[in-house]
Amino acid sequence: MLQKDNIKALVFDYGGTIDTNGLHWAEVIWRAYQALEIPIGRECFREAYVQGERALGSHPLVEPRHNFWHVLRLKAEAQMQWLQADGHLSAEAPVARYVSGIADWCYAYAQSAVNAARPVLKDLSAQYPMVLVSNFYGNLHTVLADFHLDGFFRALVESAAVGVRKPDPAIFRLGVEKAGFPAAVVAVVGDSYDKDILPARSLGCQTIWLKKAGWMPFRGDETAEAVINDFAELRPLLLGA
Repeated sequence: MLQKDNIKALVFDYGGTIDTNGLHWAEVIWRAYQALEIPIGRECFREAYVQGERALGSHPLVEPRHNFWHVLRLKAEAQMQWLQADGHLSAEAPVARYVSGIADWCYAYAQSAVNAARPVLKDLSAQYPMVLVSNFYGNLHTVLADFHLDGFFRALVESAAVGVRKPDPAIFRLGVEKAGFPAAVVAVVGDSYDKDILPARSLGCQTIWLKKAGWMPFRGDETAEAVINDFAELRPLLLGA
C-alpha cells in the first residue's frame, strides 16, 4: 500500500505515461493504422514497430530540434520502409500518405493526453519536487516545450544523454539523485511494469503503476504500492483532492 505521508518527491516516466495516459505507444500507432485502413495485420505491424524502434535506436535520425510530430513521422517512415522491403506493402502503396496520416493521428492523440495530464502535473509540482526519467532520443527538452510541460520538472534524465536505458535501475537511480531525496521517500510513476515498476522497486522506491494495455499480456502477479487506470487518479491519490 502506498505510504503517501512518506513521499517527498516524484519521478515520472514520460512516453506511455504522460503522453498516452498509460497506453503503450505500439497500441496507439496500431489504432492509427486501423483508422487509416493500412492493409497490415496486427502481428505484422508488431514486427514493423520493433524494426522501426531499432532503426531509430541505431541511427541518429532524431535531432535535438525535433518535436514529437517529427519523431512520429520518423517512426512511421522506418515502419513503412521495413513493410515494403519485407514485401508486406507493394511498391505502389501510398506510403507518403500513410506516414503523414500516422504522424498527424498520433500527435493529436498525444496532444489530447498531454492536455489532460498538464493540470495534474501542475498541481503535483506545487507540492512535490518532480523528475522525469525516460528512454528518449535526445530531444526531450524540445518535446516538453512543444507540449508546454517544460516548467514542471526539476530535472530530466534522458537515456540518450546519460547512456543508460530502462529497465536498468541505474537510470532511475540517477532520477532519485536528481530529486534530492533517498529512494525510500521517492515515488515512481510509470506505465510499464517491467521497465518502470520493477527497477524502481529494486531501488527501494514506492511505485505507482498506470496500468493499461501493455506490449505483452499481464501475468497476473504484478504488484505495486498503488495501481491506477487513469493519470487523473494521481491527484486524489497524492493530494487528496
